[in-house]
Amino acid sequence: MPKLWQRNQSWLTPVILLLLPVGLFALMIVIPIVQSIWTSFYDWDGTGEATWIGLANYQELFDDPQFFVSLKNNVIWILMFLLAPVFGLALALFLNQPLKELRFIKAVFFLPLVLAPVIIGVVFTWFYDPTFGILAIVFRFFGFEPIAILSDENFVTFGIIAAALWAQIAFCLVLFLAGLSQLDAELIAAGRIDGASGWSLLRYVVLPQLRSVSFVATIITVIGSLRNFDLISVMTQGGPYGSSTVLAYQMFDATIFSYRAGYGAAIATVLFLIMTVWIAVFLWYTLRKEAKVG
Repeated sequence: MPKLWQRNQSWLTPVILLLLPVGLFALMIVIPIVQSIWTSFYDWDGTGEATWIGLANYQELFDDPQFFVSLKNNVIWILMFLLAPVFGLALALFLNQPLKELRFIKAVFFLPLVLAPVIIGVVFTWFYDPTFGILAIVFRFFGFEPIAILSDENFVTFGIIAAALWAQIAFCLVLFLAGLSQLDAELIAAGRIDGASGWSLLRYVVLPQLRSVSFVATIITVIGSLRNFDLISVMTQGGPYGSSTVLAYQMFDATIFSYRAGYGAAIATVLFLIMTVWIAVFLWYTLRKEAKVG
């Protein structure tokens, strides 16, 4: 037995070390995904007997106008959420200075990270209130009539996204501050000697060193925009008239309130495919760009 272990130690050791994490990943991630996809082919209320209906859930889904409203809102979420890494980087560059006065300001910007999304949703609901909210007070101060943002089909999605961005920008800020702390000082010094400063120093010396951080921030931000559910649930419950619903909330509503677990699983499958395709395209683009740079 000891000889067998010595002969195969080079590959047995990593296999044993990976056995538990791979097993947990399969148990918690892969199996639920497969079960969800399989459930999408059934008519099931979540408790009783499931009936096989094939692609009927998907056919109904693509005939449902609410699905396209949710899909449109998801696109809006993605486009606006991509501002989070940009603003996070800008704030990180501003706050990455050895000044004692900035410690308090950093703490203020970090505040959204320690707040639960439910609290953020409640606070922004008060903020948007057209009778006593801060936004209404500002509108009246300048002589304008307050807008009921969360009751207006044209503004409600943007109002919720603004609340979500407050926390997402703080998350990206932390990532970029960590990345800035790992910059190679010698490369920056060499860039300054070569005459680089301001924008040229940022573009050709700093940003290339933050490429991995930017990649993580972008991936997490887009995934967060696609699965955002809690703020919508707290602030509007998908209203008014379903105008602020996204795919994640529509899935929840169909499964929990309409007792249609199969239909909800079909929505979840479509959302999973969207995430998978986007991540695959983004990875392909990033790796190809890395190969060209290398």
